[in-house]
Amino acid sequence: MTTSGVLADHQISAMIATGGITASAEITTDQIQPASLDLRLGTTAYRVRASFLAGRNRTVKDRLKDFQMHAVDLTGGAVLEKGCVYVVPLIESLSLPADMSAAASAKSSIGRLDLLTRIITDYGVEFDRVPAGYSGPLYVEICPRSFSVVAQTGQMLNQIIFRQGKTLMSDDDLRALHAQTPIVSGDPVISDGLGFSVDLKPQKGNLVGYRAKPHTGVVDLSKLNHYDPADFWEPVHTDDGWIILDPGAFYILVSREAIVIPPMQAAEMAPYLAMVGEFRVHYAGFFDPGFGYAEAGGSGSRGVLEVRCHEAPFVLEHGQVVGRLVYEHMAAMPDALYGREIKSNYQGQGLKLSKHFKSG
Repeated sequence: MTTSGVLADHQISAMIATGGITASAEITTDQIQPASLDLRLGTTAYRVRASFLAGRNRTVKDRLKDFQMHAVDLTGGAVLEKGCVYVVPLIESLSLPADMSAAASAKSSIGRLDLLTRIITDYGVEFDRVPAGYSGPLYVEICPRSFSVVAQTGQMLNQIIFRQGKTLMSDDDLRALHAQTPIVSGDPVISDGLGFSVDLKPQKGNLVGYRAKPHTGVVDLSKLNHYDPADFWEPVHTDDGWIILDPGAFYILVSREAIVIPPMQAAEMAPYLAMVGEFRVHYAGFFDPGFGYAEAGGSGSRGVLEVRCHEAPFVLEHGQVVGRLVYEHMAAMPDALYGREIKSNYQGQGLKLSKHFKSG
């Protein structure tokens, strides 16, 4: 496998067949996405005193000896409490070739729950990054921030992509792609990726987002289309085209632009600039080939923004650029595209909570 780019679904399947990806339980076809692999929780969550990285000379098991408080059995489902930090060994392990690295991210629904989940590795010095040639187990750090959750062995909270060679598209590449296949509604803002802004002037009504309530019940991750949004979220309305973000609060907003990921590209949400305001747009996500793509049932899909304000109240205004999408080349055409051949919850989406909440 020598082609540069992000590996497609059939290439991920080939890695599984040849032992580059192994697991203690059989890897199922529904784990394989157009450009990523969903990772499953193992049997035990270790409550730890603090978030950590293993560091260049130590394994995660070594570090757990330092920081572990107690173990939680996940086989029948267990509550992971808001504000606590847990480390869970994953069912999957990796044995990457010397020229291949990997990157992980929370799945869309997990980011929308304000559930901080980050992959860590033995000898690792970064969250969510697996260095080229890595061979060993994978772990996920889980920190529920807005809601306590019930998690269970086998659930898929994170996804991982595999990169070989040069994958990033330059700004010139991106402009050329947009000229050929428009990747955003309106004129693109291209600078180290595709900039996107917040929509605070909806075409209908004045609902622009949701704010997580501070004291709620537990969200069982296995229950879909189950919870009343009013029990967990406060609607955010504005007629003025701006809102004030409160420090420490978590918001679900939506991008003004409709975004398209063509079949031979993938994308990752990245922060914009810390200097533009006291807030962070949580970048929980890879965007698979076909997201928003017309031939895959998309015709442009909004990006849902997971926003947390930091030190000071901050005025967020309609059209303010809050993040960017970094586009990457695919190594091959996927067999399936997002939204067309696979069950995709967010194709054609607008402002939308996670799939655990009732819609409409």
